[in-house]
Order: sequence, then structure tokens, then C-alpha cells
Amino acid sequence: MLNPGTALARVLVDELARGGVTEAVIAPGSRSAPLAIAFASHPGIRLHVRIDERSAAFLALGLAKASGTPVPVVCTSGTAAANFHPAVLEAAHSRISLVVLTADRPPELRGTGANQTVDQIKLYGDAVGLFAELGIAEARTGSVGYWRSVICRALAAATGNGPVHLNVAFREPLIPDPADEEWPEPLAGRPDGKPWTVIHPVSAPAEMVDELVDPPQRGILVVGDGTGQPDDAVAFAQAAGWPIFAEPMSGARIGPNAVTTYSQLVATPEIVSRLRPELVVTVGKPGLAKFLHNLYSQSRHIVVDPNAQWADPTRTAREVVSTLPTLKSARQSSARQSPEWLGAWQHVEAAGRAELDRILGREPELSELRLARDMAELAGPNTMFFVGSSMPIRCLDLVMRAGAGPWVLANRGVSGIDGCISTAVGAALAHQATGGGPSFAMLGDLAVIHDQNGLVIGPGEPRPDLTIALVNNDGGGIFSFLPYAGMDQFDKLFGTPHGVDFAHMAAAAGWDYQRVAGADELSGALKGGGTRLLEIRTDREASVAFQRRLRAAISKAALAALDG
Repeated sequence: MLNPGTALARVLVDELARGGVTEAVIAPGSRSAPLAIAFASHPGIRLHVRIDERSAAFLALGLAKASGTPVPVVCTSGTAAANFHPAVLEAAHSRISLVVLTADRPPELRGTGANQTVDQIKLYGDAVGLFAELGIAEARTGSVGYWRSVICRALAAATGNGPVHLNVAFREPLIPDPADEEWPEPLAGRPDGKPWTVIHPVSAPAEMVDELVDPPQRGILVVGDGTGQPDDAVAFAQAAGWPIFAEPMSGARIGPNAVTTYSQLVATPEIVSRLRPELVVTVGKPGLAKFLHNLYSQSRHIVVDPNAQWADPTRTAREVVSTLPTLKSARQSSARQSPEWLGAWQHVEAAGRAELDRILGREPELSELRLARDMAELAGPNTMFFVGSSMPIRCLDLVMRAGAGPWVLANRGVSGIDGCISTAVGAALAHQATGGGPSFAMLGDLAVIHDQNGLVIGPGEPRPDLTIALVNNDGGGIFSFLPYAGMDQFDKLFGTPHGVDFAHMAAAAGWDYQRVAGADELSGALKGGGTRLLEIRTDREASVAFQRRLRAAISKAALAALDG
């Protein structure tokens, strides 16, 4: 009789492939051997292997984030499963489709002190949209339908919604016996390669509100991370005659309605008091501009989100709808449009943007802000640009121009600095697999240190065309912007200088390394291929002073334009 664990693993992997899975990540282990062997044997799935479970999970996160399809990640039992937790949380808050497969001991070995045994039942709590404990595989009729239907339900729950967790227990033996392939029923799935259960999306018209069907004159559309249809959002704002405040990851920072310096404009009380909107509509999960939250409580706020767990951190949403309406043309809302409203925002944006570019252009050194702006422009279209969750993404949000550019990704679900390298590697690999151009990343030094295992790519593993620009200010730069920056022992408790030699780190992992000293060197440094680490050194205190001067100059220029 075929080893039951082998039969279970083969069926699970086959049904995952039928459901659209093309990539999978494995962290080595003994109890997970049946799954590892099954994935490695399947011709339709590209397999990635990582030594560190945390790195493996974030690699899968990057693959899923960039591909838009579910990606399984497999580990053995015990603390291995616990090391998936940070990536599971990020996937949950970003709604990235991870399928977490944790191998486990059989029930008779649980709670006995057996080696590598912890309680893995609902290990990730509410962070997963579906949890299933697959029973011990047995050679009996009906098992194949059970296994395949569970996978179909898991893929349906994961797709576009977030992670799911399947805990799979295996008894020994854990490796197949090639001499015995007998099983009481066919292991094959449905004919023609179809899934066991085809899940059809439920299409129901969204309950629209009057203010969206007939938009008021003074409205603002805010577009954040995880926006499914950015072009629809842009079309709505243009038809309504509204400005668009679009975060870099949204894909909606395009067109004449985009206001790129919004984070500083809404931090200027005089501008807000004179350009206060009647309605703010948020799409996706915006969260980069702290002062933008003040507008939600001062205006009507509508959230557009198809998920039951909609994003409303200020708890100000009056109504939640699943989609934006399609305004057939600008004429549909022309009776309510106010050219002066949009024009005023465009006017202050042009003045603030010109001042920003003027100041950055005269700086020969590579500040964090200039690095973010220049990287986005030098990368160009058909490239992927992964940006760190802390200071890098906020810098890019302020300085990135509107228009065609790189595809920007960031782990903004819970905005942690962990797993950034692994996520960037996974996203770059998926980007390349679909014919995309080179990939780039901008990360802080602490993020790189935190995930230095992500640099380790074993022999024979596919390597991305990825250049990481590392901003090294010898510690946690974002803390220098916060109120406790001047307190006693600030450096010890928050600044955390590290003194790491990143050239040695790159050499140890087999990445090319280059130090970039000035803005004039960046263009040449970004050219090339393979896995490369560029180090840009900055000073924390000088960076704080420069950003404050720049932001003050933007406000001053914008106010002058408004008065003029």
C-alpha cells in the first residue's frame, strides 16, 4: 500500500497546481519531507528553498504580492512554524494570499514531550482567514475528495483576502516506497486539469450612496496600499473634478489630478483651513501621512473596500461601499464640479513641487529624499521598486513625481522592518518570471540587518536581478523625528548604532557591493545586473534638519501660491 503521507502530499500539491499555484517555498525539515518531495516532483510549480523559516515566509510573501496569486510556504513542526508568524501577520494586514502549510506530529505524539512538538492548532489566531487541521492520512475511499476540497476552500479564502493555515500531520514513514503505489481509489483529480471545486465569484451591485453617484464639488480621493483597480479610482476622481492623494504603492499617482506633495500640504494648517473638503473618500489602506487623518474627522469620510475588514484607523467612516461607481463622463457630474477647487490644489501642488525639486537639485549629496526621488526616476517603467516600511517609503511618498514609473511595493500591512530583503527577492523573482525588467529596493540599515539571512540564496536557486540601495545612518533614523529624540540615552534606547560593515555582509552572501558617495554617482551605480548592494551613508541629525527645512519651504511656497 502506498505510504498514506505520500498520497496526501501528492494530492495536496496537485490540487494547489490546479488552483493556479505556480510558485512554492520550502524550509527544510524532516516531518515536512512528504510535502517537500511532492512539491519538488511537480512539473508545474517552481520551488524555492530557504534555510531560515522567517526568510522563507517573507520570500513567499514577496512572490504572492508581486504575482497576485496564492503561494504556499512549507515548514516542519515546532519552532519552525512559529518563525512564519511575522510574515503571516504582514500578509493578513496586506491581504496577501499566503497558503501556510505546517507539518505536524500525529496526535499520539502531542503533549508528550516528544521532540519538536508544540501546539500548532490555530497557531496564528485570527491572522488567518481559514484554519484547517487535516486528519491523519488513511488508505480509505473518500480521502482524495476530502483533501482536494479543503485545498479549494483554502485557495478561495486566500485569494485576494490574506493568509490561510493548513496544519498537516504525518506519521512515519515520511518517504515514499517506489515499489508500492497501490491506493483504494484514484488519486487523480478532475479531468482536464480543473480544480476539484470551481469557485465562481459572487457578483452583486455595490450599494452606492448619493455622494458618490453625484459627487460634491469639494472632494478628495485618497488612494492607499492594496488598491485593486487604481485606474478606476483615477477615472472617478477625474470625472468628479477632485484631487487625488495617492501613495506610491497605490498605482494611482498618475494624471493631472495627482497631488504629490499632499503629505506636507495637509500638515500646513493655513492650507487645510482654506481648502477643507466636504467629503474624503479613501480607497485601499492609506497610512503614510499622519496629518491626513485630521481631514477624516473634519469632513464626511467614505471608505471603499470590498473586504469585511475595511481600513478605517481613525474610526471616522460614515459609510463603507465595496466599489466606486463608474461616472460615465465628466458631464455626468459637471453640474456639481468646481474648476476652482481642483485648480487651487493643482496650483499649490505645482508651487510646492517646484520648490521641492529646486532644493533637491542643488544638493550634491545623496540625502534619503533625493535618493528616493532619483531612484524612482532612474528605475523607469517596467521595473519593480520595493521600498522599506519606515523612513524610505515616507521619503518616496513626499518626493515621487506623478506619471509612469516603476511598480512600487512595500510591506505596509503592519509596516514592520522584518523580512524586507526576502520580500524584495520574492517580488523580484515573480516580476522577472512575467517578463518584467530589473528590480530595485531602498531599505534602511536596520531593515537590512534584521533580514540579512534574506541575502542568502543557495546554489542552484534562481537569483533575481535586484539592486538594493541601503541607507546607512548607523541606527534607527525615524526615531530622530520623534519627540524623545533629545532625551537621555536616546542613542542607546532608540538610535541603536551598530557599526556593521555592509561590504563584509554582502561578500558573505555573494552579493556585489558598491559604496555610492554622491548624487552624480547614482545613475551609473544602478546600471548592471544580478544581486547588488549599494551603500549610501547619511547622518541622522543632518537628515532631520534637512527634511524639516525642505518641508517648511514647501509649505511657504504653497501658501504664497494660494495667496497669489
